Amino acid sequence: MPPVVSAAAAAFYDEHDLKPTHVDAAAYYGDKDYHNRTRAYSQSQMHGYNPKRPPAFQEDWHMRRRRMSHDEKPTAPRRFLIDVEETIRVVLEQEDTDGDFQISITDAGPKLMALGTATSNGYKSFDIRGTYMLSNLLQELALARDHNRKRIVLDEARLTENPVDRLSRMIKNSFWHSLTRRIDGDGLEIICADPKNRTGRINPRIYVPHGEPKMAEYYRSVARDKPHLNLDVQMLPAKPDDPQFVKSLNGKPGILALAMNEVDDGRGGKTLKGIPFIVPGARFNELYNWDSYFISLGLLVDGYVNMAKGMVEHFIFEIKHYGKILNGSRSYYLCRTQPPFLTDMALQIYNQLDRSDMAANRQWLKRAIQAAIKEYHTIWVAEPRMDPKTGLSRFRPDGLGIPPETEATHFTHILEPFAHKNGLSVLEFSEKYNEGLIKEPDLDEYFLHDRAVRESGHDTTYRFEKRCANLGTIDLQALLYKYEIDIGTAIREVFDDELELEEDFDLAPFPVTVESYKNPHRESSKRRPQTSQEWFDRAEWRQAMIDKYLWNESKSLYFDYDTAQEKQSLYESVTAFWALWAGCASEEQAWKLVANSMKKFEVLGGLVSGTEESRGKISLDRPNRQWDYPYAWPPHQIMTWVGLERYGYLEEAQRLSYRFLYMMTTAFVDFNGVVPEKFDAVKLSHLVDAEYGNQGIDFKMVPREGFGWMNAAYQVGLSFLTTHMRRAVAACTSPEVFFRGGGAAAGLESAAAAQANAIQDPLGLAMENLSLASGGY
Repeated sequence: MPPVVSAAAAAFYDEHDLKPTHVDAAAYYGDKDYHNRTRAYSQSQMHGYNPKRPPAFQEDWHMRRRRMSHDEKPTAPRRFLIDVEETIRVVLEQEDTDGDFQISITDAGPKLMALGTATSNGYKSFDIRGTYMLSNLLQELALARDHNRKRIVLDEARLTENPVDRLSRMIKNSFWHSLTRRIDGDGLEIICADPKNRTGRINPRIYVPHGEPKMAEYYRSVARDKPHLNLDVQMLPAKPDDPQFVKSLNGKPGILALAMNEVDDGRGGKTLKGIPFIVPGARFNELYNWDSYFISLGLLVDGYVNMAKGMVEHFIFEIKHYGKILNGSRSYYLCRTQPPFLTDMALQIYNQLDRSDMAANRQWLKRAIQAAIKEYHTIWVAEPRMDPKTGLSRFRPDGLGIPPETEATHFTHILEPFAHKNGLSVLEFSEKYNEGLIKEPDLDEYFLHDRAVRESGHDTTYRFEKRCANLGTIDLQALLYKYEIDIGTAIREVFDDELELEEDFDLAPFPVTVESYKNPHRESSKRRPQTSQEWFDRAEWRQAMIDKYLWNESKSLYFDYDTAQEKQSLYESVTAFWALWAGCASEEQAWKLVANSMKKFEVLGGLVSGTEESRGKISLDRPNRQWDYPYAWPPHQIMTWVGLERYGYLEEAQRLSYRFLYMMTTAFVDFNGVVPEKFDAVKLSHLVDAEYGNQGIDFKMVPREGFGWMNAAYQVGLSFLTTHMRRAVAACTSPEVFFRGGGAAAGLESAAAAQANAIQDPLGLAMENLSLASGGY
């Protein structure tokens, strides 16, 4: 028998030396090309693997006998010997019929492929069947290619892996790493890329805050050492959020410097290094405010405590140098913040820090709480965000002109009437309006509310259309109540009921009255230590205002309050359940929310943002908004799960988390591992028809990032499920089947869920949402 010639780089292993199957790609594919020792077949193709011609679609001979439960099973786990590049070519040619480099249920291929087994050196084959196995095969091949593997021995178990375990593993071991960024010499090229930049200039620009000369010199040295970057280093003024100044930066956008650590440079000196953080993903390639909170919850579940801690460091830095936690860390966000979560974020991390140095932990928490107190007094209970008449806080940022981070045509329909009135093109009018050469008070009012919508995080929704800046929203009041409780609790429990503030700023008056806010005199933050009682008093007072202005007893729901019209805005929003998360609802209010109002929002795939009735009819002139019915977002799910559990409604929290995770898992199984930004929860589809489309769905062969807060929702949601529920999700068991006969648990079905239940076929749902290149039938 002639000797078997092996590849030069090949290493041989015995069966008992195999590495674990379900490990991350670096561990699985990071070694040399491997083959196992086996008998030599006369037609062995171990070297230069040449797979059989794939089965021809729609010809008789491509049919395979169905596998039966009584078929002979291999005694050892099955493995395949695969030529990476050739198999990628065959899979895409045969199965990717729509050319998007993904294998999904909308592809029309045979969903059947023969792979050579490793024990036969590729001579014998076994059929891989179905969308899930084939898409996993494509993903594994792409990962092997990443590690420069020409041929691999692939465990079948990686193709049939429990989808819940696979997705959770990918989030923990891959997605978080792919979303990690640093702002320093090594990370600038990646972080400076801004898909929202419409100026045409792609060279990186970084803005360094006033009072950070070391940081400025560091970035100048980076610019000198790496001239190919063409890095533009700019210093910001002492007041970087002046609206006129921020508008002046519209034509020269850049990344904002964030917190850094001083480290050894390896040459006996010191240098600066950026603290890593997680970005949301897709077109959002910077540090965001409320995204980071939900991302941090996922990081804590996965054990990345230091990463979450670093994100708090950046928020402390932003409050110190930029005056607020920014909407995002780009120059065009300097006037805008987002929903405040810093205190809960800091306390959750504090509770998971290493207990070996509690003094250092307390010092870290002290810095975070001090920053939150400054943000609270100078942003959230300061005018213009505070309405002194009601004591309610609002999303009401400063800013001038047209928000520059939107798509070029985003405001065309708004600007056209004003351009026509002034006899100008939309482009000419936009330039003159932004420069202040044309005054349009009505347009100023529109953009005031538009900026407020963006600050709210809910951009966009008919709930806020042309009125957001006037609304005392239930979500913001709940978050600030939680701030007040958290700060008071931290001062009492961690700081011996006394906290000295190190920064000097004005404290907002309390109790809140119109007269107290008219008085120009303000107490200094350094005049006296903070005590827990004053914060608990603020929380008690805010709870009373929430009950007075936002709670609607007859409708068993919290509503936003319009401070201009002095009445409730009766748009039904799922953010009413944030009152449970914050703990500002009474037991009776919580029971009424769950018993009477939850059914308005619960659909097949979890909780929709608002009710269909509140949204109103959709037409060509009134298109879908992405934060309205029928869309579902991770923040609303997580806040409601946690709130329900807090008030003892664990069964409801589990049911809602099951629904959402079922929707995520079926999309993951049917669409090549997709993890999107949001879902249509009625149709269980990530192919949404909203003004910004969807993020996190544009990848080739293997998902690399998922999407930040959706990744977190999966990891957090799994912590709510029982083992039985987790297995059912992995089997893609519909909630309508799983909860059938569940008594009260099954009784809270909404009309929208019943409607969605009529269409159970995921392929049908996908095809319904698929825009065909031919323009339809």
